[in-house]
Amino acid sequence: MGAGARFELPVVRWCAWPPAPAEDAVTPDVRFVDASLRRRLGPLARMMLHVAGACAQGMTGLRLVFASQHGELGYTVALLRALAAGEPLSPTLFSLSVHNAAAGLLSTARADRAESTALAAGEETLGYALLEAHCQLAAQPHRPVLMVYGDAPLPDEYRRFGSPADASIPNGRALALLVSGEASQPTAVSTETAEDAPSAEPQVQAFIRHLEQRTAVRWSAGATSWSWH
Repeated sequence: MGAGARFELPVVRWCAWPPAPAEDAVTPDVRFVDASLRRRLGPLARMMLHVAGACAQGMTGLRLVFASQHGELGYTVALLRALAAGEPLSPTLFSLSVHNAAAGLLSTARADRAESTALAAGEETLGYALLEAHCQLAAQPHRPVLMVYGDAPLPDEYRRFGSPADASIPNGRALALLVSGEASQPTAVSTETAEDAPSAEPQVQAFIRHLEQRTAVRWSAGATSWSWH
């Protein structure tokens, strides 16, 4: 999406992890996931499934948009270590490392076969996930969309390649939105060519501030600025 775009996102409900102001909250509650799968979940999947389950409570047939800049990178690193050591790869680790793993786990846990989309778009991943949710709702206004975003701390091997924004959320962050035409006050989303320096905070943090305070918030990726109001 280029600069100068604008669309509306009708958010009915949302859920974030960790829940403010308890930034040191306990482990995300994923008891709705079968125990045989639950014990294999990585930190990112736990966060994303927690907010997704809370936000989708009482709803069925939701289209899913799952988004993460880095995905379950810890499992990917474990697979790379096994390759380097000449060890056999774990099918379980592989299945949980792919970018759509959390979407598949949610579908399985909820016994829901509705379609899902998984995407990554660098530091602007959340913004493009919002756009995807908007496009899906515009195509079928009668079917709500569940958008789920999450990122966990980078493994040690990749930490030096991360941005300052990555380091600003030491325990990771997840956000789920239920998007439906029933929202009374849609969020207006717009982009424009950036004239300021890249924002120091992650895009998801800026967007959560908008949701919490219901005030206009602007976030810059360097070349493009995103605004929510």
